[in-house]
Amino acid sequence: MNDYTEEINRRRTFAIISHPDAGKTTLTEKFLLYGGAINLAGSVKGKATARHAVSDWMEIEKERGISVTSSVLQFEYDGYCINILDTPGHQDFSEDTYRTLMAADSAVMVIDASKGVEAQTRKLFKVCVMRRIPIFTFINKLDRDANDTFDLLDDIEKELGIATCPLNWPIGSGKEFKGVYDRENKCVISYSDTQKGTKEGIATEIPLQEETRLRETIGDGAVDRLLEEMELLDGAGADFDLEAVRAGDLTPVCFGSALTNFGVEIFLKHFLNMTTTPLPRKSDIGMIEPTEKEFSAFVFKIQANMNRAHRDRIAFMRICSGKFDAQMEVRHVQGGKVMRLSQPQQIMADERKILSEAYAGDIIGVFDPGLFSIGDTLCVPKEKFCYEGIPTFAPEHFARVRQMDTMKRKQFVKGIEQIAQEGAIQIFQEFNTGLEEIIVGVVGVLQFDVLKYRLENEYNVEIRLDNLPYEHIRWIENKEEVDIAKLTGTSDMKKVKDMKGNPLLLFVNSWSIGMTLDRNKGLVLTEFSRN
Repeated sequence: MNDYTEEINRRRTFAIISHPDAGKTTLTEKFLLYGGAINLAGSVKGKATARHAVSDWMEIEKERGISVTSSVLQFEYDGYCINILDTPGHQDFSEDTYRTLMAADSAVMVIDASKGVEAQTRKLFKVCVMRRIPIFTFINKLDRDANDTFDLLDDIEKELGIATCPLNWPIGSGKEFKGVYDRENKCVISYSDTQKGTKEGIATEIPLQEETRLRETIGDGAVDRLLEEMELLDGAGADFDLEAVRAGDLTPVCFGSALTNFGVEIFLKHFLNMTTTPLPRKSDIGMIEPTEKEFSAFVFKIQANMNRAHRDRIAFMRICSGKFDAQMEVRHVQGGKVMRLSQPQQIMADERKILSEAYAGDIIGVFDPGLFSIGDTLCVPKEKFCYEGIPTFAPEHFARVRQMDTMKRKQFVKGIEQIAQEGAIQIFQEFNTGLEEIIVGVVGVLQFDVLKYRLENEYNVEIRLDNLPYEHIRWIENKEEVDIAKLTGTSDMKKVKDMKGNPLLLFVNSWSIGMTLDRNKGLVLTEFSRN
C-alpha cells in the first residue's frame, strides 16, 4: 500500500448542479459552515449585509446574483477531505458544467420544492447522465410552500428517467413545515426556525413509536398524514440499493431548507456514507486507478484574471492518481515538456492558499503562462499517457465582433483569445478571405454579455456585437481529403476556420447541411471537434 493511499481514501469530490435560484450556493455555504471553513454564511444576493456568496467571485456574478463560472472549494468534515465544485446554474453555461462534471466523482442536484424539475435542471441533469456518475438529490426550500411530495418524486422520475429513494420525508411545508421523518431510524426530527447563517437550530428527535409525544409536538393531522404517506411509500417506492446509486440509476433524496439550515447536516452525513473514494479515470492505456500510479492529472478549466491586481491565468486540474508535491517535475504530455508547476494553489472563491502537496481527488490551480489547454494531461516524467478528451460543444449562437477603437487591436486580440482558451466562447475567422474579422460562437446568449463585460473590464476594450443568423455548425472530419475552396454549399452556408486553423461550415437552416452533403460526395461533417 502506498503511503498516500489513506489520504486519497479520505477524499470526496463532487459537483453541485441546479436551476438558478434553487438554493445551490446557499447549500454550498452551509456545507462550508459545518466544515468550519467560514464563520458566517453570506446572503447570496448580498442584500442584508452586502456580503456576497463565497463561491461567486466575478463582478458580473455579484451584480446579477448568478454564478457564471465554476468555483472550487475544499474543506474538512468528520475525517473527510471534501472538494466541492460549484457549477453555473444557468443553461447558457451548461458547457462549463459538463467540463466540471468531468472532474467530479458524483453530483448533488438541488431542486426547489415549490417548482420541481425545471427546464434547466433537465439539461444539466442529462449532462450527469452522460457521465454516468452517482447523483444525490436535495429538495430545498421546505420553509416555503412546496409541491406535493409524491408529485416531486414523480417529476424527477418522469423528467429525468431515474428512480428515486427518499431517505427522509417532509412533514408539511411553508408555515406548516414541522420537520422530516427519518426512514432508516424511524423517528421524526422536528423543525424550529433557526437564525439565518447559524450553525445549528434546535432539532428534536422523536421515535415513531412515541405516538403521544409525537402528536403533542407536530399535531394529530400531521401524524395521521405521515403514517398514511409512509404506508404508501413503503408499498410503492424503490428500495434503497447502493449499487444502483453508484451506477447512476437511483438517486437518494433528502428534504430540507438550506436557508434556515434544516436538514443540511443530515444530508451531508448520508451523502458521505454513500459516496465513493476518488474513482478511476479512462486513459489511452486503460483505466488509471487513483492509488496505483504516481501523480497524474488533467486540466478541466482555465480562468484568466481571477486576481485583477495580477492579471493572471489559472489552469484548474483534477488530480487523478498519486500525490502531488510542489517541488516535483511533471510531464505536460500535449506540450511535450517536463516542467515544475508554478504557484500550485487551492482556491476558495477569490482567496488562495499556496500548497505544498495534494492527492488524487483534489483540485488544484496552477499559474498558466499560456501553455495549457482544456483536456491536457500531466503526469510524472517517466510516464506518457493521455486521459480521454473533453468534447467541445457546438455553439448555437453567432455574432460578428467589432472593436470600437482600432488602436486597441492588440488588447482586443489578446482578450478574445484568452477568453476563448477558457472555453467560454469559440472564435472563428473567415476562411481564406484575408479578412481579420472575428466571429464568436456561444452555447448560450448570456455568454455574449459576459464577453462584452470582461473585454471592457479586464482588457479595457469596447466592442460591438452584430448577431448573425447561423444556428448550426459542422466541423469537416475528412479535411485532408476535401478541397474546401471547391465545396459547393447552399446560399446560407459560410466557410470559417477555428483557432487551430480547422475548417468549419456555418448554416442558417438544418436542411442546408443535408443539401451540402448531397452536393459534395465523400464529405464527412461532425458536430464535435475531436482536436
